[in-house]
Formats: sequence, structure tokens, C-alpha cells
Amino acid sequence: MALRRALHFVFKVGDRTKTATFYREVLGMTVLRHEEFEEGCKATCNGPYDGKWSKTMVGYGPEDNHFVAELTYNYGVGEYQLGNDFMGLILQSSQAVSNAKRLGWPLTQVEEALYLTHAPGGYPFYLVDKEQPPHDPVQKVCLGVSDLQRSIHYWETLLGMKVMDRNDKKKTVLLGFSDTQCQLELCDVGGTVDHGTAFGRIAFSCPREELPNLEALMKKENQKILTPLVTLDTPGKATVEVVILADPDGHEICFVGDEAFRELSAVDPKGNELLDKAMAEDKSDEWFAKHNKQKAAA
Repeated sequence: MALRRALHFVFKVGDRTKTATFYREVLGMTVLRHEEFEEGCKATCNGPYDGKWSKTMVGYGPEDNHFVAELTYNYGVGEYQLGNDFMGLILQSSQAVSNAKRLGWPLTQVEEALYLTHAPGGYPFYLVDKEQPPHDPVQKVCLGVSDLQRSIHYWETLLGMKVMDRNDKKKTVLLGFSDTQCQLELCDVGGTVDHGTAFGRIAFSCPREELPNLEALMKKENQKILTPLVTLDTPGKATVEVVILADPDGHEICFVGDEAFRELSAVDPKGNELLDKAMAEDKSDEWFAKHNKQKAAA
């Protein structure tokens, strides 16, 4: 399983401009690529919406060796309801802490050298107040689960992740495909996992030839497959194949063929410019205000 990689987490965003400020100016991430789509994704990458949407990848470096954020913006949807499914993204950057303080972005000190902040929309981010490492500063993503042992079986036995650490007192387990990648932390929430409407998706890559076998394994084990193996096109870029799964708590999991994804995810030097252009041309807020309406709250 060493060939499998943790790639990104998908966040639905209602305010693209404020979100861009948070990732670029507070966290200090870079826009890696930006794409606009006229209709919904076949693999529901943008959620259960059919209309125009955009995808912006942001991170501390190329997706080949960094865990990044995928920001999906549905034109016309201004707000999403949070659940208890996404419990935080943890990254190490004293510069991000300094940026937040300088910009007046709300910070709460959780413990020594650890701060909690929130992205627009309410998504929690934990900032470790230590010098940003030369490798990927993103350390782990934390997701809530209702039955820790059942989840360990799914992620370790079926998906092939390795248990890196376990804390029975805190009811958490840390998993990963390798110790050099962003880790996945599962935390028992002591009840049902609520995904709200803001539910995200975590993405991994594997050799393309493994995708049919992965899908077959899930069928054999009576696990949920949200989107069977499908081909996704991005205009002017590589075509990729994906399978979308759901774990026992309904967390969405995307597995994409690694070879084509490396081509698709190449950094676009015009990414920042394309995002700024799209935001400048997005008159949806003005249209809703002019017609005395509000954007939909999902």
C-alpha cells in the first residue's frame, strides 16, 4: 500500500472571497490551480448540485508531495450547515499564527504552542506555533466516528492504512499510508456522526490498475460505493478515473488513479490569476442584493 497517497480534503465554501483571504493571507498557502465548470460533477465533487461551480486547489506546495485543500464553490449557494464530522485540520506554521494575529483573524489558544482558528464557514483549523517545516506543514486531518473499532477495521483492513498511534483515553486513532504523508485521525464522538450539508470528502490516489480491485473488494464486503468507477474530464487537462466510497459513518472517500492525477494536478502558474479573475467576474452577490434576495443556504 506504499503506493497509495493522501491527496486533499474537499471543503464546500459559501464565501469564496473571504475563503481566499484565509488560505492565502492567514495560512500562507498558494493557489495551485483553479478551474470553472458549467455543470455539476459526475462524481458529485461539488456536492449534490447541478449548476455552475468552481474548484480551487490551495496548499503549501505541489500535490505530488503535499496534502492540500480543494475549495468547491457553488454559484448561488451562500451557506452550508456544519455537522460533527469534520473535526479539524492540523498544520505547523508559526507564520500562520503571526499572520492571524496581524490580520485580526480570531485565534483561541488551546494549549501551549497550539491555536484554534476557523476558516469561513466555520471549519476548524489547529495551528501549531512552531517554525514551518521544509516538508509539508499539514500534519493530519481529524474526522469524527461513532464506533472506533469498526472504523479501524474499515480503514486499516479494507483500505490498507497503517495504525500509527492509538489513544484509548482520548478515543482516537492515527492512521496513514506512510509516516511521511499527512495522517488521518479518527475520533470517537460518542454518538451519531452528523454530516450537515457542509460534508466534505477526503481523497487518496492509488495505481490506476488497483481501482477495479478496490471497487470489487467493497462490493464483496457489502460496503457502500457512492460512485462506481467513472471517468472525469477537466477541459484542457488530463482525464482521470475515480471510485467514490463511504466509510461506515458516511465519510466520503475518493480514490483516483495516480498516474493521470499527477498530470491533472500539475501546478498552474496562472492559478492565482484565474481565481482572482473568477471572483472579480462573479456578480452573484450583487444580483441577489439587487433583487432583494439571499443566496440559498444548503
